[in-house]
Amino acid sequence: MNAETDIRALVTRWVDGIRACDLDAVTGAHADDIVMFDVPPPYEGIRGITAYRASWPPFFEFISSGATFELLELDVVAGDDVAFAYGLLRCGGEKEFAENPDNRLRLSMGLRRVDGRWQILHEHHSFPDTTQVGAERGN
Repeated sequence: MNAETDIRALVTRWVDGIRACDLDAVTGAHADDIVMFDVPPPYEGIRGITAYRASWPPFFEFISSGATFELLELDVVAGDDVAFAYGLLRCGGEKEFAENPDNRLRLSMGLRRVDGRWQILHEHHSFPDTTQVGAERGN
């Protein structure tokens, strides 16, 4: 396998872990010093694997209620020991999709290879701000 293939598989396992509400699968490829900037606060981010693990149970409740979490696009750029991945996900419930069927969760990840194994060091999730006129078209 090459770096891009390895990272795509890692992100797919992460998505599958979220859909299964499996905390160990979600966090298994994350560095101990992970920094995550998420949609909900805290605005300074979540720092460290303990805090990262603690952030997931509320989202698992959302997923368990029937919400969708689906990877639609993923791009990977990888060097020898550092890489980044970015993509779009379909994330929400029936109400969110009824109100805005085109809304997508944006995902960015920074990774590093340690002892031959890729680790997620940084993770960022965001939704576009569609409250401004024309925002949904990028105008």
